[in-house]
Amino acid sequence: MSVTSKIRRQGGAAVMTIPPTLLKLLHLEVGAQLELNVVDGELIARPVSPPARKRYRLAELLEGSDEIAELNEQTASAREGGPVGRELG
Repeated sequence: MSVTSKIRRQGGAAVMTIPPTLLKLLHLEVGAQLELNVVDGELIARPVSPPARKRYRLAELLEGSDEIAELNEQTASAREGGPVGRELG
């Protein structure tokens, strides 16, 4: 597939638009990153895969929750008390 795109100026940058058909063909969306290289005078654009997001198990997410509950108990009086100085109540 051959596509012609015009380079234009937008603010201080040179901008090239990518037609929706080409984005769909490459399985890309607005905001995707491309790696740009010049080889033998030709511009080559390759999609950059985003780093895989770490998936957590419930047990991993709950690690340390006992310490948080204990800290909440220790600081309950400070959070439930009324104004002490000139702060707004």
